[in-house]
Amino acid sequence: MLYLSTRGHPERRHFCEILLEGLAPDGGLYLPEHYPPLDAAALARLRGVWQRDGYAALAFEILSLYIDDIPADDLRALCERTYTAEVFGTREIVPLKPLEPGLMLEALSNGPTLAFKDMAMQLLGNLFEYELARRGETLNILGATSGDTGSAAEYAMRGKKGVRVFMLSPHGRMSPFQQAQMYSLMDENIHNIAIRGVFDDCQDIVKAVSNDLDFKRRYKIGTVNSINWARLLAQVVYYFAGYFQATADDSQRVSFTVPSGNFGNVCAGHVARQMGLPIDRLVVATNENDVLDEFFRTGVYRVRGSADTHETSSPSMDISKASNFERFVFDLIGRDAARCKALFGEALAREGRFDLSQDPAFALARSRYGFESGKSTHANRLATIRDVYARDGVIIDPHTADGVKVAREHGKPGVPMIVLETALPIKFADTIVEALGREPERPARFVGIEDLPKRVQVLDADAEAVKALIAAAV
Repeated sequence: MLYLSTRGHPERRHFCEILLEGLAPDGGLYLPEHYPPLDAAALARLRGVWQRDGYAALAFEILSLYIDDIPADDLRALCERTYTAEVFGTREIVPLKPLEPGLMLEALSNGPTLAFKDMAMQLLGNLFEYELARRGETLNILGATSGDTGSAAEYAMRGKKGVRVFMLSPHGRMSPFQQAQMYSLMDENIHNIAIRGVFDDCQDIVKAVSNDLDFKRRYKIGTVNSINWARLLAQVVYYFAGYFQATADDSQRVSFTVPSGNFGNVCAGHVARQMGLPIDRLVVATNENDVLDEFFRTGVYRVRGSADTHETSSPSMDISKASNFERFVFDLIGRDAARCKALFGEALAREGRFDLSQDPAFALARSRYGFESGKSTHANRLATIRDVYARDGVIIDPHTADGVKVAREHGKPGVPMIVLETALPIKFADTIVEALGREPERPARFVGIEDLPKRVQVLDADAEAVKALIAAAV
């Protein structure tokens, strides 16, 4: 399997090359040359693997379709080391939780940092360590987080040989719990950098540094954001696991609703659907930062500046430039790399928007690719948290509440709807207290985390300042 850039760079790369690289040299995102198709027999075989051998075995089967430069025995061992009941709490790793009839949650947040990002990041840490050891090299990871990616990456990479992490986060815009998870880490290979701005400023800096090819090569810069294909690929697995739990056989279709800001989580669902997983619809749930909902309603993709990016009670979705959206649009427009480069390069740089509303391809977003969308507000998520608790005795976090609210609006008789859980509610305790008048349960290992000493550097939103910090630390 070879990988290409969404912007047309002529060189094709193998998996382990793009694992350490992140963005393509032309600023595009990597995708496989094709999505491996799964017929009915292949799906039935994967269902049997899941039922007999569990999540790690399923992960190996799916990853091996995309990875041909890691020996099978090594890849299997990496999956078995990553996806254990000890790390994720249950044999199923991602168990389904039924809510009302036809609606269920897929529990993705039982890993080390209590967020769905652990599902991919734990594997990514093991992949990095494996490949760097095989090459005898080191890697400096530069990432951006709106809340959960940062802690998941740092917990996955702490103590890993040959790896340093430089994680950018928006200063003062994460929950106290999220900040404490990251900033309390004292490992020498972990560097936290709070940027005066919003998440999109952090993400822009990561892209700017990654696009400085001389700096990137000199300081061996890699990424853990979902612009890294390896992370998105790991997320594909839990769509299969959710589907197999929700259905008795492969004749049944299901839908997924995905709280989404950067489009990585739902893009993994798009990949699973393209492979042949019987997904009816992929429903994108946004908060007040509704760039993605606006596109799927109108065909207009309009990014917002920092001043127009709302600070909300589902802060991990406070994003107005959805990096992974480029991967979907590349498929939507027939994998026309020149046009994709024009849309995400020139058009966004010049106008901050592009319009596909009159393009025949826009209709395919729903008819061929199954996408729908909806929006949730602070009042909506408070009401949803209260309602789910009253009905089911389950406390959900604000982002998952956005997903449940939108999922209820897109229900279809006879088609189960799975909402992807994003985090455990303790990460957003203030909102839970506002909704329910009580604190959510806190795992014992996180008692008092907000009171621990913190190590973080605050910088302006300046790529050159970040590069200088990296150069000084390496």
